[in-house]
Amino acid sequence: MTEMKKDTQDFTKIELKDEERQPCEIWTRVMGYHRPVSSFNIGKQGEFGQRRYFEEGRCGCN
Repeated sequence: MTEMKKDTQDFTKIELKDEERQPCEIWTRVMGYHRPVSSFNIGKQGEFGQRRYFEEGRCGCN
């Protein structure tokens, strides 16, 4: 059986100029449906920035 060698490239060396980048659009669930954060008014954008995210730990049972 022949061994296949993977072509490994170091992707950490890729650098983009600012004009080559594109903005990342963040979506979130609001009032039961998903919307882009960029469409929020200034107050709702502020609320989004102050959110705390829930992280559930393991149960101490057993």
